[in-house]
Amino acid sequence: MDTIDDASLVSRLLAATEKLIYAGGIHATGIDAIVKASGVARRSIYKMYSTKEELVAAALLARDQRWMSWFIEATSQADEPVKRLASIFPALRQWFENEDFHGCAFINAAGELGVTHPDIGAVSTLHKQRLLSYLRELTGASGLSDPDEVANYFLILIDGATAVAMVTGDAGAADSAGRAAALLLSSLQQQAGSNSPNR
Repeated sequence: MDTIDDASLVSRLLAATEKLIYAGGIHATGIDAIVKASGVARRSIYKMYSTKEELVAAALLARDQRWMSWFIEATSQADEPVKRLASIFPALRQWFENEDFHGCAFINAAGELGVTHPDIGAVSTLHKQRLLSYLRELTGASGLSDPDEVANYFLILIDGATAVAMVTGDAGAADSAGRAAALLLSSLQQQAGSNSPNR
């Protein structure tokens, strides 16, 4: 019999829930499907999470932690911060090419339930805040003027490419976003050079 203090049980439950809602949506995923996919009894699920929404929020939080870890690692290979910014888009293409790619789980969730949802909306907002914070680290280290605004540009490019890739099935959306980012960075660097007092 499963026990509610078993870490592997929780991990299995969250993994199954995340996979189901990411592929099929939150509303379309019932507790019966989660029970079947996870092997965790309904009674145990409701001992750990009082509602399906709480369970979904926990599964999304686990996805946020895993996705951000992957994203940071994938964009940390280059030594120079500007090159790390450029490496975002090849990393995205790799993600888009996965068979189980269904867009951004957090935008999908917010689209279904709204960002004001007390559990799920909060996790979706947190994910975007964490992603933007990491982008700000990269833009700040790159010596760009107004790194906060540039980080916002990159967030829009990332989410835009993700949405296009999901709708069209074309992983090349990452390449297009990467070219737009390169033009942006080139323009900003040229602008910084022209404003240099040594010129």
